[in-house]
Amino acid sequence: MTTAVEVRPTITRLAGRIGAVISDVDATNASDDTVATVRQALLDHKVVFLRDQQLDYESLVAFAERFGPLTLGHPTIPSPDGQPLLEEIDSHKGGAANQWHTDVTFVDRPPAFTFLYGVVIPEVGGDTIWANTVAAYESLPDDLKELADKLRVIHSNAFDYGQPELKPEDERDHVAKQRAQFVSTAFKTEHPLVRVHPETGEHSLVLGGFASTVPGLRPAQGRDLIRIFQDYVTRPKNTVRWRWHPGDLAIWDNRATQHVAVDDYGDAHRRAERVTVAGPVVVGVDGRESKLLAGDASAYYAGADRA
Repeated sequence: MTTAVEVRPTITRLAGRIGAVISDVDATNASDDTVATVRQALLDHKVVFLRDQQLDYESLVAFAERFGPLTLGHPTIPSPDGQPLLEEIDSHKGGAANQWHTDVTFVDRPPAFTFLYGVVIPEVGGDTIWANTVAAYESLPDDLKELADKLRVIHSNAFDYGQPELKPEDERDHVAKQRAQFVSTAFKTEHPLVRVHPETGEHSLVLGGFASTVPGLRPAQGRDLIRIFQDYVTRPKNTVRWRWHPGDLAIWDNRATQHVAVDDYGDAHRRAERVTVAGPVVVGVDGRESKLLAGDASAYYAGADRA
């Protein structure tokens, strides 16, 4: 009897500092060796893409759980009925995530990995761009690195990302409702500006749209300092841009990236489904952990903490 031989995944880099496509992977029927290959590629390339996947809620959750226990869909936004581990990213139900951010940094344990599955994709536009926050740190001049290693930054869901610029007509529609829901529970966390990656030991910048102030500085001074470091993250050489097709699955290391959804598709429909793998408390270069200052994120991690 002939035994079928599994095809080894092929990894193709997309840009010089971040991103790779992994071919010959079926997320619904992946071997342990294949999952290990995908995980290592995530650590190496920060974001990876699997094309032509056929996933429903159960199979998306089952694949993501092979990388670690999952969080609920979101700390403040309700999940679809019967799908508690899912966040629905739907342009007909809320605004675009069109600011640079790392997922859920307003809690002390941001997700480790994010899985985003493309369901409805606009004919034109709707790309996502990712940035390598490890490369950003490594590109800092020595004096800025020394400063970054010492700094702490306050992150809040009520800051820029949670308050998008709205058109007058938006104030009456689903965008305003989603914004109100997003900030319905106020979260605030103090993170080190530089985190030590728990798997690779790399140093990365913890910033993005939830980063609001620097303790000990006046608000305007803190924002100016944050902008200086954020500029190193989003320099084009640290980024990769993905043109979505239905069935694409993007997976990124949330501990080493930022991303932004490009809001350039007008009234077209864009819908994706997201699940996240639970992450640890962020630890800085000096060994100090992040500190949750406001809000209770225990429900968000309830499933992961029981695993």
